[in-house]
Amino acid sequence: MADLSYKSLLETNNYLRQLSDTTYWLCITRTVQESKLFPMNPYMLLSYLNTFYRLPTQLREIDAATPAEELGDRAREVSLKVDTVNAAWGMPAFYLIGREMLMNWGLLGPADAVEDVVDVLDFSRRFNLAYHRNDGHMTNKEFGDRSQFLPERTLQVFESDLHGVVPGDRLHTAATKLVAQLSQYAFLAHCECRIGLHNSGPYNFGDNRQLIVRDFFELTEGDYPWLDGIATQLPFGNLTIPIVFKDTNFNLMDDWASFEAEPSYDASNIAAVGMYTSDALTDGYQPVGMENAEKLAETMESYREILNAATADLWKRIAGWSREQMIDAGALVYSSVAKDFAHLAGTYRQDDWFQLDDRVQRFKPLMNDEYGRDDLGEMVGLLGFPHQKTSEYTMARYSGLNQNMLTGVPYSVLTDDDFAPTAGSSLSGSSSLDPKTGLWTTSAGRLELDEYNRRARGFTPSAQAPEFRYLDEEWVKRHYTSDRANALYELAQRDSRTLQGKGAGLLRADLQGNG
Repeated sequence: MADLSYKSLLETNNYLRQLSDTTYWLCITRTVQESKLFPMNPYMLLSYLNTFYRLPTQLREIDAATPAEELGDRAREVSLKVDTVNAAWGMPAFYLIGREMLMNWGLLGPADAVEDVVDVLDFSRRFNLAYHRNDGHMTNKEFGDRSQFLPERTLQVFESDLHGVVPGDRLHTAATKLVAQLSQYAFLAHCECRIGLHNSGPYNFGDNRQLIVRDFFELTEGDYPWLDGIATQLPFGNLTIPIVFKDTNFNLMDDWASFEAEPSYDASNIAAVGMYTSDALTDGYQPVGMENAEKLAETMESYREILNAATADLWKRIAGWSREQMIDAGALVYSSVAKDFAHLAGTYRQDDWFQLDDRVQRFKPLMNDEYGRDDLGEMVGLLGFPHQKTSEYTMARYSGLNQNMLTGVPYSVLTDDDFAPTAGSSLSGSSSLDPKTGLWTTSAGRLELDEYNRRARGFTPSAQAPEFRYLDEEWVKRHYTSDRANALYELAQRDSRTLQGKGAGLLRADLQGNG
């Protein structure tokens, strides 16, 4: 439970204001997705409420099992769904937007649930600091809209092992088509939102080349009940496709993990590609079909065929849903953005993450399309709620107006007692969706949930062992000739086709990709 102090509230309000400014900027400048199938605005609003009521209890259990900063260290080494758009931005933002909704309705005051607010933002802040340890920032926005969390040892393996392509060859064609199919499928599987997609980078690969890392999550049976029996021929639930572009400058990689480039993203500028998988049980990135270019092309073509059929199967399943089921599914996709923390900690329970809280169910009658559109637009675009106003002398960071999207915690909670400290820890809920019956797809095979949790609780990646955890890029720069540095780099090189056993001390000019 939160230790309320002046220091903790100063940190809370500082981080809250950063999130408020960044979220406003994202909402007014980035592409807004709409759906002809899902009632997105109603499901988004319900998801924020579900996050508000449930997330503090969920995070306290996770934090007790595996501290947030350790989870950030884990996420920094590979591609996990606790990423920029889900955990780093989405988790705290969704929670705080749910708080704004309740304040607008007069059901909550700014001092209420203060212990929950402090705990959620403290967890989020510690995770983000560890996740972004290599670039030293809290968010992509703070870093000038860049996302460079991977260590040098991983990037060296990528650069050396990725297969070169030219437009029109088999691998270039296979990669381009697979990325398009993955994007379409992941978008549908996540109720037509971007939560299943992630992009990071750019990383400098020299000679006017840049690497971006593209991730696709929840591709087959896992947490989402509606994916039971879908794409079961895929051996992995997550895929990572690092792509090297020539003559392209990725000048923006924001906290929604979307990007902009000059010139714009063009497949004809792809110079090299690869494919990997990772999850809560992998010790680093695991190469997929990387033995040679032909094998990779063959694997990508096979996966595309599987996903093409799976997309049709999933469309048919969703087409049979009622409006309420579509709303529930979308709301649960959004409100479960932090669920993979529970997988990492080995504390995951399906009902914790895939039920709408009873306190949320009471608001469903409000959520027609018109109300959802207008309420969301007023709250995150126009900032028109009366309680979002500040002093007439104030000028917000991006709008210049005396309005803030998110409301701070009053420091009077340190001396007053006229507030409810928490929303409570008892979770009770339901869903109109069919219950989950399938297995969980992992790098260790398809597992029952109890076995998945057991393995996760007993697993520590090699790079997180006590002798390696605190050996950061600054340390390596001064100790690259040491045995410990070599051992650390050899961990990342274990499955490399070209760098196995080479250790530390390599420069980019030494890599096969630059030979």
